[in-house]
Amino acid sequence: MSPSIEPYLKGLRAQQRHVAGGQFVFHRGDTAKEMHFVLAGSVHLVRYQSDGSILILQRAGPGSILAEASLYSQTYHCDAVAFGAAGTRTYAKAGFKKLLARNAEFSNVWAGYLARELQSARLRSEILSLKTVAGRLDAWIAWNGGGPPARGEWKLVASEIGVSPEALYREVAKRRP
Repeated sequence: MSPSIEPYLKGLRAQQRHVAGGQFVFHRGDTAKEMHFVLAGSVHLVRYQSDGSILILQRAGPGSILAEASLYSQTYHCDAVAFGAAGTRTYAKAGFKKLLARNAEFSNVWAGYLARELQSARLRSEILSLKTVAGRLDAWIAWNGGGPPARGEWKLVASEIGVSPEALYREVAKRRP
C-alpha cells in the first residue's frame, strides 16, 4: 500500500469544509489558492461538454488530493462538484509548496502520489479512446476489478467512460442473462 499524504500535512494550517451533494468546491477558472484533501465522501472533477454531457476526470475519495495539478497552476482547469455529502480540508498552496521544499520524504511521497494519479489518468484516456460502449464498459470493469456497475451507479459510470446513460443502459441490458 502506498504511504498516505495526510500525516505529512499535520503541521500545516488547515480549514475544514463540509459540502452538500451537488455543491461546487470550486469552479473552472477560479484562482487556485488552496489544495483540497478529501476527508469524507466523493468530489468529482468534471468538464461540461458542448452537448451538455459531463465528463468525470477525477473521482477523489477519502485520502485523495483534489485537482493535484492545481499546485502548479494559477487557476483550476475543471469544476469540482461533491457527489453526495463530502468533507474536505484545505491547505494554502504556499504552505504546501514550502513543505515539499523542506521535507524530502514528503516530496518522495508526493511524487509517488502524482505518478499513481498519472497512471489513472492514462487509463481513463485509454478507456475514452475505445470506439464502442462495450469496449469502454469492459475496460471499466477490468479497471475496477469486478462485474458491471451497480444499478445506482450507471449514470456516474456513463460520465466516466464518456457515453450517454442510455447507451450504457442498453449495453448493460444486453449482458443480463
